[in-house]
Amino acid sequence: MNIENVREKIKQKEGETLHFKFNGSRHQVEEFTGEIIETYPAIFLIRLKGTPTKIKSFSYNDLLTESLEIL
Repeated sequence: MNIENVREKIKQKEGETLHFKFNGSRHQVEEFTGEIIETYPAIFLIRLKGTPTKIKSFSYNDLLTESLEIL
């Protein structure tokens, strides 16, 4: 899979509510549910469910390196 494929798959899921798992630094794992609200050439934005003002941004490389997983 390459970055163009990942961008296209994320674009198709825009507006959907999904469950995510993020493997952060120092073996910290965070799971959350949110909606992909916007996509840009290098990043995409996720609005967390239950908190309409909290938004996280991720790069498409996070999905390629499996730092971020869509469950």
